[in-house]
This record gives sequence, structure tokens and C-alpha cells, in this order.
Amino acid sequence: MEIEAAVARTAGGDFSVERLTLGELRPNEALVRVVATGLCHTDLVVRDQILPVPLPAVLGHEGAGVVEAVGDAVTSIAPGDAVVMGFAACRACPQCDAGQPAYCRDFAPLNFGGHRADGSTCLHDGPTPVSSHFFGQSSFGTYAIVAAQNLVKMPIDAPLELLGPLGCGIMTGAGAVMNALKLQAGESILIIGGGPVGLSAVMAARALDAGQIIVADPLESRRAMAVDLGATGTIDVTAGDTAEQLRAIHPQGVHCVLDTSGVVPAIHSGIAALAPLGRLAMVGVPKALDAAISLNILHMLSLGISICGVTEGNADPQTFLPELVALNAKGLFPYEKLITRYRLADINQAVADQHAGRCVKAVLTMA
Repeated sequence: MEIEAAVARTAGGDFSVERLTLGELRPNEALVRVVATGLCHTDLVVRDQILPVPLPAVLGHEGAGVVEAVGDAVTSIAPGDAVVMGFAACRACPQCDAGQPAYCRDFAPLNFGGHRADGSTCLHDGPTPVSSHFFGQSSFGTYAIVAAQNLVKMPIDAPLELLGPLGCGIMTGAGAVMNALKLQAGESILIIGGGPVGLSAVMAARALDAGQIIVADPLESRRAMAVDLGATGTIDVTAGDTAEQLRAIHPQGVHCVLDTSGVVPAIHSGIAALAPLGRLAMVGVPKALDAAISLNILHMLSLGISICGVTEGNADPQTFLPELVALNAKGLFPYEKLITRYRLADINQAVADQHAGRCVKAVLTMA
């Protein structure tokens, strides 16, 4: 069948909206009519080839839609089901069995390979293959072929035009706070970066009844939104060292730091802001593959601090996304406040607006 999709053809270039051919379903797959999909920083990192996926490619990995057809072996979902598309995982390795599919043995090839596990792609431009199955979905298109085990079923009346970002960016921020840092009620947290991941972390910290929630970001609009979502204080990173500003507010430091920036000096400031026995989690993708932080061993030993990297919020979408939807229904996780909608045809404007801070979370709609 023919679909419309936004195609990344050159490193750093604009997306082009084109007609492509979508192939046939495999027995374990589902055909999903995409209603909307979030625009994530990782899509742009891949478009720019900082993280390589073979080009041309259809990216997009925060999709939500309606199941149109399923393969012969699929029993978990049926045509007509509303779904959010999660990242790809084998669901059979030790990490997947332990409830940590983000650390699946085959995570890299399944999500960044540009094809199915057997090497085939479901997208073509005439006779030319186009990379598909980005994060198991390639949802920058009107339809996507997805392994059924990567789909999270939602209520049939769910607002699909809003739910897609739950599958990656919003899950990452919330999961980093809830699952990785395991923030406790009354504890303090510094969140570096007030983009969609950082603001999702703010909402999660508020839902957990954190004591102090401080957001560091250069944009006044992002800092204002952080306060609206539950932050108790903000730091303008252009006004001086983040750690020094934090210590001026909280001399004892904070229990937790979440870095969403991937910027080495920002991470060093986060480490300097930790209180004894503090925890720091990193989710931001750096601009260079060889980016590295420097750790003072004696400092870590004397304070007992711990530092970890986090992928996909250490979350299993099958169980975590329903938790976020339930929190939203209670008014404790109002992620819809982050979203600005664009048509798929306006994807390059959405990229420009998100980069300039004119919107927080761009969501591309197909209709």
C-alpha cells in the first residue's frame, strides 16, 4: 500500500514528505494507522547522523494510532484497538525477562538498524529500500508496521493525538525519576534541562510529593512552565554556575539530580550539587559519541554519591504507560500542557519551533 511519510535523506537536512510503498505484514506484526506521533530529540540526533541509521529513513518513535490489521500469529491485539507504539525489544533475553526491555540484548539493532531483525525493510521508494522500523515503528508516516509485542493497548476512547509522546520522551523523564532515581517523598531534586523530558520529570517528582523541585534551563519560558507544573524553584543557567546557584538556595545540596542535557559541564555541575549519598541520573544524548565526564574518585567516596545512565526511563511500556495514564486521569501528570500540534506536512516548522523554544513538545498529526 502507499503511505505518506516524512523522509530523512541527508545528514542535517530537512525532512521531505513523500509517497512511499509499505510492504506486507509478517505473522507477528500489526498494521497501525498512525493518528499522531511526537517529535523527539533522538529523531533529530539520528537525522543528523550523530547516531547512525542508514539513510534514507523514516524516523519517528512516539506514535499512537489504531490497529488496522494483524498477522496470523497475533493474539494480543485486534483490528480497531487503540495503541501507543513502544520501542522494540526481543522480549526473550535475560534483561527483557527481568522487566528491563530498554536494556534488551538486541536493543541497538532492533531500534537503530533500519530494518527488521532478519534484515528486511517494509518501506520502499519505488525499487529503492528506505530504512524502516526505527525504534520498531518509524511513525513519521500515515501507517506503520510494528511487531505486536511492542504495542501498548489503550482505551478505545483514548486521546490518541496526545498519547504518542508517552512512548519515549515523557516516559523517559518520568521513569528516570520514579524507576532509576527512585525519588522519595520529601526528597529534593535538581532537573537540568526544561524540555519535554525535564518537564515530565517535574510532573513525576510532584506526583511523588518531592520536597524541593528545582529546574535549571536557559529559557525563561521553560522555567515558567516548570513552575506551573510543580517546580518549587528555577535556575537560569546563563546567570552563572548551576551548582553555585543551587548551593545558594540549598547549601546542603540535593538528594537527586537528573541531567537531560547531555552537556558535559552541566553534568559536572549536577555532580557538584549533590548532597551526601546523592544520586545522579543521565538521560541526555550528547552531541558527540566520545563525550565523557570526569569523576573525582575521592569526592565520590567521601560523599557516597552514585551516578547512572538511564535508557527509556528504565521502564517497560506495557506496565509503565498505563501508570502514567492513570496519574494523568487523577490530575497528577498533566503532560498535555507540553504539547503543540502540527501537521505532518509542517514537520520542518515543528523542528524549528522546538529548537527555538517556541514549543515544548511538538506532536505531528496525520489528519
